[in-house]
Amino acid sequence: MTTRLIEGSSADIDAVMRVMGDAFDPAFGEAWTRSQCLGILGLPGVWLTIAYVGEEPGGFALSRLVADEAELLLIGVRSAFRRVGIATALIERTIQIAATGGAIRLHLEVRAGNSAINLYHKAGFTEIGRRKSYYRGADGQLYDALTLSMDLNFLKQ
Repeated sequence: MTTRLIEGSSADIDAVMRVMGDAFDPAFGEAWTRSQCLGILGLPGVWLTIAYVGEEPGGFALSRLVADEAELLLIGVRSAFRRVGIATALIERTIQIAATGGAIRLHLEVRAGNSAINLYHKAGFTEIGRRKSYYRGADGQLYDALTLSMDLNFLKQ
C-alpha cells in the first residue's frame, strides 16, 4: 500500500468526514461535525494534512499555529488502515510544519484511556497537565483530559 500525504483545505471536507465517521468511537463523542471542521479550516494558522492510501482517504491531522505555539487539534485514522504507520506519518508531518512555521512547542489533548496515548509518547510527547472529568461519554461517564506537549527546539539546532 502506498501512502501519500497532501495538504488539504475545506475542499477536502468529504475525505475528512469519511475518516471521521470511521476513526472515532461514538461512545466518547470526540468526533467533530462537518461545520466544526469547516469553521476552523477558515482560520489563520490552521492546516490540514490528509493521508491517502491509493485513492482512499486513510487518515488526517488538523492543526493550528498561534504565535510560537502549535496544537494538534484532531488526528484520525480509519480502522482499516491502522497500525501501518499513517498516524506516525501524520504526526511527523505536523511536527515538521509546526517547527517550520516557528513553533517552539506542540501541544495536544487526549482522553485518558485512549490507546493513542502510547503513540503520542512514542513520538516524544510528555504529559504536562490533566483536566479532571473533562470529557463526558455517551453513557454519562466522565473522563480526564490529558494535555501533552513536545519541545520543538531540538529541530532548530
